Amino acid sequence: MNNKILVTYATRAGSTAGVAEAIAKTLREHDLQVDVIPMQEVADIADYQAVVAGSAIQNRGWLPEALQFVQAHQSILNQKPFAMFAVCMTLAMKNGESYRPQISEWLAPVRGLVHPVSEGLFAGTLDIAKIPLFADRLKFRLSVLFGVWSEGDHRNWDAIRSWADSLPTKLV
Repeated sequence: MNNKILVTYATRAGSTAGVAEAIAKTLREHDLQVDVIPMQEVADIADYQAVVAGSAIQNRGWLPEALQFVQAHQSILNQKPFAMFAVCMTLAMKNGESYRPQISEWLAPVRGLVHPVSEGLFAGTLDIAKIPLFADRLKFRLSVLFGVWSEGDHRNWDAIRSWADSLPTKLV
């Protein structure tokens, strides 16, 4: 095993990839070696010292490929430090922070497979043009019209960096 940390992610519109890159940058500032790889491109995790995994939230849970990643690597993930994060637009709603406990519960299937040393929950980006299905774009447009959400980047970079700053002592 080498001293590298894997930061891996599943995303739909790129917001989670940006969070993963920010986490990796912060870990590198702590003189750690980090690889950032989309989950679907990760073949083996055995050589990593620790893993930080994150996913966008859709339908009240991690993306299917993210949960499949954890299932596929469960035995190895349970033998090394593992931290997880989620990027969820619910946190960008008015009073979104009040949903934090509920969003945390949406991660229960992941916790049922592995035991994270830390969890981060972050708002994402709403770019309606990147939503693939017309019906979903329409729902989001109506939600924006009625003030539920606003388009734009809602990621709190200070909160992301702060969480990532807390990881080195838990991962190394």
